[in-house]
Amino acid sequence: MAAPSRSELRRPAALRRFASAFVAASAYPPTAADLRTVSLVGLELPIRAAFAIAYVTLAVLFDFSRTFIPESIQDLGRAAEAMRFQAIERLILFGLAPLAIVVLAYRESPAGYGLRLGDWRWGIGLAVAGMTVMTPVVLALAAVPQFRDYYSVSAASSLDIVVTHALDLIPAEFMFRGFLLFTLVRAFGPIGVLIATLPFVFSHLGKPEIELFSTLFGGLAFGWLNWRTGSILYSAVAHVWIISLMLIATGG
Repeated sequence: MAAPSRSELRRPAALRRFASAFVAASAYPPTAADLRTVSLVGLELPIRAAFAIAYVTLAVLFDFSRTFIPESIQDLGRAAEAMRFQAIERLILFGLAPLAIVVLAYRESPAGYGLRLGDWRWGIGLAVAGMTVMTPVVLALAAVPQFRDYYSVSAASSLDIVVTHALDLIPAEFMFRGFLLFTLVRAFGPIGVLIATLPFVFSHLGKPEIELFSTLFGGLAFGWLNWRTGSILYSAVAHVWIISLMLIATGG
């Protein structure tokens, strides 16, 4: 039997190095402020983590109930004009308000909450790989009547769709997987990635059943990507791509 070549001997080591680099996330050491607690009826709660969970929960409830959307806009259902208004609401509720909390209340840099390039080499590579895998999946689902009926009512030009969902989904990525996720990771460790996924799943109530259940896995994948790269930018781009493609493919 012939002895293995040098390249064959090096291959397992190269694979191990790749696997090690694949999961090599940045460290997220907590600050004193991240660990500061308050006692509430005997519960010793980390203030920032508890506040982030409470804020995101309320934001999801306000958004689901359309509290800040005028009745005249609500009457339009999921028409393009209503979706644009909702995107602006989410820009404020999911994006600008949490950003103001970080900058004005915490007096910290938004970079610590995912608004930075982070590990851009892995971020770009993983985002492109994910979008490549998801593109045929999205196109296949777009032919399913449940998806076509849900999304086609939001018909608009391709540019309008992309702009609307950039205004909608980038703030959502910041709130769920920036403001909330990195606060929880610093307080509790990597389990924060899972915890931050739960309100994201609930924000999809009312969507097609396949999409609703898949958000648990998709949300975890996006959360892992942000934890791995230290940035929300790559999950945000992928999220906008997936939803915009679905709308365009369904005629919406």
